[in-house]
Amino acid sequence: LCISLFEGWMVQSVPYDYTASIKCLSSPIRALYKGGIIENSEFNSGLTGWSVPWGVTANVSSSPSGNNFALASASNNGQPSRSVYQKIQMETAHHYSLSAWLQVSSGTAVVRAVFKDPNGAFIAGGATVARSGCWSMLKGGMTAFASGPGELFFEADGRVDIWVDSVSLQPFSFPEWEEHRRLSAGKARRSVVKVVARAADGVPLPNANVSVKLLRPGFPFGNAMTKEILDIPAYEQWFASRFTVASFENEMKWYSTEWMENHEDYTVADAMLRLAQKHGIAVRGHNVLWDTNDTQVSWVKPLDAQRLKAALQKRISSVVSRYAGKVIAWDVVNENLHGQFFESRLGRNASSEVYQRVARIDRTARLFMNEFGTLEEPLDAAAISSKYVAKLKQIRSYPGNRGIKLAVGLESHFGTPNIPYMRATLDMLAQLRVPIWLTEVDVGPKGAPYVPVYLEEVLREGYGHPNVEGMVMWAAWHAQGCWVMCLTDNNFNNLPAGDRVDKLIAEWRAHPEGATMDANGVTELDLVHGEYNFTVTHPSLGSPAVRTLTVDASSSAVEHTIDIKV
Repeated sequence: LCISLFEGWMVQSVPYDYTASIKCLSSPIRALYKGGIIENSEFNSGLTGWSVPWGVTANVSSSPSGNNFALASASNNGQPSRSVYQKIQMETAHHYSLSAWLQVSSGTAVVRAVFKDPNGAFIAGGATVARSGCWSMLKGGMTAFASGPGELFFEADGRVDIWVDSVSLQPFSFPEWEEHRRLSAGKARRSVVKVVARAADGVPLPNANVSVKLLRPGFPFGNAMTKEILDIPAYEQWFASRFTVASFENEMKWYSTEWMENHEDYTVADAMLRLAQKHGIAVRGHNVLWDTNDTQVSWVKPLDAQRLKAALQKRISSVVSRYAGKVIAWDVVNENLHGQFFESRLGRNASSEVYQRVARIDRTARLFMNEFGTLEEPLDAAAISSKYVAKLKQIRSYPGNRGIKLAVGLESHFGTPNIPYMRATLDMLAQLRVPIWLTEVDVGPKGAPYVPVYLEEVLREGYGHPNVEGMVMWAAWHAQGCWVMCLTDNNFNNLPAGDRVDKLIAEWRAHPEGATMDANGVTELDLVHGEYNFTVTHPSLGSPAVRTLTVDASSSAVEHTIDIKV
């Protein structure tokens, strides 16, 4: 018997342009979607379609290459610098995908895209660090929940002239957006497998039966785990029946393993790791260090530079050596963009040196730069995608770091999610060409009735993006209550958010359980990526032929033949 694999291609019915750039270019690229609903998107007709705000002087200028762009001069009224703006007609229940290219007259500035929606609310649609002398891409968007006139403009956080070009705003109805996401997920997460049943002499086995059992899904999906799981079998069963990856909520952190200096205790983390291994659950190492002031263990805070460096090196050696080869990833210097604890005491390259030390000890795990705000909040200027990119490039460019296995970790602590901004940010970070995970997904505030709906939207968006390689939720159970988002009650019966999660797990694992071959001993199966048992039965076989194989994206690159001896 043999099994042949190849991918069946699906045609996208609703195009979405994943184009993004993290480079500062001498000239901007053309407007995506030919500008979408933006009139005169490349300013080839002067300022036609655009308006100039009060107190701003604007005109169209040209680069030496002949590229036209709008130039808005800084106002003197003490307000943020503003660009030209355009009035747009918005439709309810539509996602709007935005892109633009920006430059400033001097230095650098954070330039934000701002929408005024039909209800008069101002909504942040994205931001980038714009520079003088080259063009930076901003990609973002917003969702309209009412129909009517709106506006789009750009503003900077400093007194600079703002240059704007290649502006695009493309609307997608909710059904269009969802259909594109479904097709994208199908292409990224599934393959069509051609099963060919033949006897040992190569003769096809007509009308043979094949049964298919998914042993382990290929897409890592997990949750935070707490120490209570060690003493509560119901918690263990609930967790192990759903998730293939875990992050320990606190138990591996420095303040949990060395609360008192030189008194290390890994008892709880070790036990949790053994439990995870028993169930085949992969573990992310969370975390080696944390860069914010308020998360340092008390005895660390007063250390001088020399003693802090020694303590830091001891911590790295201790935790990473202990779990090297046993965890799939490390959150190395947690929340590196919002905290500067180690940099302020040990110098600008403190984090880069930590990554290097971790990589030398554990050569197999992915090293994540784990951060909040990047995916969730366009107004979090500390963590916008351009600043995330700059920090990761700083780490990668440090002498000796170029070959380390870096990855993007996006905590994903959402309030009301801006889904177009989320997708656009993933597009931008994908240009780093390293794995991307959503590492601590939750939606707040606690108990809000819309949490299950928003959670499903966020998870679907992550699963549907071709560059996301795994997701972990931050919904760890505690008897006294969850941090933000609970999936179950204290008897491990699902709450509404848990029902949404179970629905998605079932959907993402769905596959045909079997089929009958045709007269040539051939059938095709549309399978989600993962590890399977294929069992072939036929009257000519003395016993069923069973083969375990993995279906993944690489399986479809070329046709594979897998022989089964009978």
